[in-house]
Amino acid sequence: MRRGHIAAVAAAGALTMLATIPAHAAEYSSALKIKGVQYDAPGRDSNSCSTGNTDEEYLTIKNYSRTATVNLKGYVVRDSTRTNKFTFTKNHTLQPGDYVKLRGGHGTDSDAHNVVYRNNCNFLWNNDKDTIYLYKPSGAHADTHAYTASVDDRDGNGYITYHG
Repeated sequence: MRRGHIAAVAAAGALTMLATIPAHAAEYSSALKIKGVQYDAPGRDSNSCSTGNTDEEYLTIKNYSRTATVNLKGYVVRDSTRTNKFTFTKNHTLQPGDYVKLRGGHGTDSDAHNVVYRNNCNFLWNNDKDTIYLYKPSGAHADTHAYTASVDDRDGNGYITYHG
């Protein structure tokens, strides 16, 4: 093969690879990524702190590194409006392959049970569509995903998986 032909084949392969990346997902260099989101809590939405179901809405963040332990302190999660956000203010470490569920409502954070509560009874995600942003403590993007319930939630259970 000639050099020009090899370059053309390589370029075509790169374009094919780009075409397979969903338009609503962006890839960033980060060990932490959004594994999934329960954007619509089961049942009728109620943000009552005593009887509501905001704790059933959650975001799963996973450490996809094979070797690095990551401390969540300083990471920020927010929605598309920028008014709904959560900052991890306490140390919460994720070993390689470990995950945490960031839940609404009030509860006790637990490394053993992989849960952090937002201590806020308002829902973070819209039930029809939204964009989820995860930022590193430096302010750099760690991961971003947009969803539209009618397109991305094929089984209608209110949960969407990203990054497998």
